[in-house]
Amino acid sequence: MTAASSEAPPRMRLSVDVALHRGGFALDVAFAIDGPTFLRGPNGAGKSTLLRAILGLEPLDRGRVTLAERTLVDTTRGIDLPPEARNIGWVPQGAALFPHLSALGNVAFAASVADAEAALAQVGALHLAHRSARVLSGGERQRVALARALVRRPSLLLLDEPLSALDPAARAELRALLATTLTALHIPSLVVTHDAGDIAALGGPIIDLDNGRLVAAP
Repeated sequence: MTAASSEAPPRMRLSVDVALHRGGFALDVAFAIDGPTFLRGPNGAGKSTLLRAILGLEPLDRGRVTLAERTLVDTTRGIDLPPEARNIGWVPQGAALFPHLSALGNVAFAASVADAEAALAQVGALHLAHRSARVLSGGERQRVALARALVRRPSLLLLDEPLSALDPAARAELRALLATTLTALHIPSLVVTHDAGDIAALGGPIIDLDNGRLVAAP
């Protein structure tokens, strides 16, 4: 193997410059990232709203989001790709699994069974494939949710409090899994967390958000 072939592929870059108003709340932020990054701030700071704006679930008053060479939205040019065309993996708060489906059914909802099994194996959850989502523990649910986010080979990962409400043992396991997975993917990712321990364990730059504005960014 040559030295060049052993090098990691270059990371893609996510650039965000967005503004929106919802009632009395205003979000106006601009930043760029190219790897695992933490998004933190108090309740009501706009963290989930920002993720939803990047996903295409919150219409912008003004803004532009680019991922590598692709423009996902640009209000000045009339570009606004639908969420399913943005190639973003999303782990919402609480995992949001379909309770009537198995773990495999949740991951294979928009992918082939073979790809779903591979994604479950990637996160160490293949043994859960035929277990109902209703009986999964918190940590198991988060593994399945992560597999569902990864199954389409996304160009960006957005994770909204993926480690919240887990017991200490499950949290430690998920921290290790996320640290390995996010580093290996070589794509940008935004991880919402309030926990300094998560940030210390996983590593990476931090974006601080308060009242819809950036307090600090990498």
